Amino acid sequence: MKPSLIHTALVEDDHEIRQLLKLIIDGSPGFTCNLAFEDAESAIEGIPRYRPDIVLMDIDLPGMSGISCVRELKNTMPDLDIIMLTIKEDDESVFESLCAGASGYLVKETPPVELLAAIQEAHQGGAPMSAHIARKIVSSFHAVRKSPLSSRETEVLRMLCKGDNYKSIAEAIFVSTNTVKAHIKNIYKKLHVHTRAEAVSKALKDRLI
Repeated sequence: MKPSLIHTALVEDDHEIRQLLKLIIDGSPGFTCNLAFEDAESAIEGIPRYRPDIVLMDIDLPGMSGISCVRELKNTMPDLDIIMLTIKEDDESVFESLCAGASGYLVKETPPVELLAAIQEAHQGGAPMSAHIARKIVSSFHAVRKSPLSSRETEVLRMLCKGDNYKSIAEAIFVSTNTVKAHIKNIYKKLHVHTRAEAVSKALKDRLI
C-alpha cells in the first residue's frame, strides 16, 4: 500500500521563500504542499476548507500577525498542528506562539532535511524546536520566578493568554462568570497591571504560566 502524504500548508508573505519551501516539500517523498498563503486573513479563510495536516507559519505578516493567525485557526481547528517558521528568536515571540497553540518553533535558517523531519515529527504528535529555541525554553524554566498567584489564578491567567473569554473560562473551570471576574481582578492587583494585554505580557515575561 502506498504511504499517505503529509499535506502541508504555508503562510509566508515573501514570494521567493514561499516558492522555495513549496519546492522543497513537493520534491520530497512522503510530503506535498498544495496550499500557500501570503497573509493571515486568507489562511484563516482557506485552511479550514482544505484541512492540511501541518501548517508552517511565519510571524511577521502583512495585517494580522502569524501568532494571531495561530490563535484563530486553533479556535476552529483545535487538532491542527502549526509550526512557526520565522526569523524571530526573542523570548516574547517564542512564548506567545506556544501560548497561542503552536506545536513547534523553527528558525528560517533550518536546513531542508531538518525542516522535513520537523514536519514529520509534528505529524506524529511531537513538538519540533530549533535547538537553541529549545535551550531558551529550558533555561526559562530554570529561571522561573515565584508566582504571587494561586493555582486557580494561574489557571485563569493561562486561559487568558490563550485568548479565552470570560464565558469560556467559566465553563472550563465550572464557575460563574462573576467568579472569573473576581479572579481576574485579583490577578491584575497581584501583578500590578490594569488590562488583559498587560497581564498576558507580564505572564510571558516573568514565566508565570
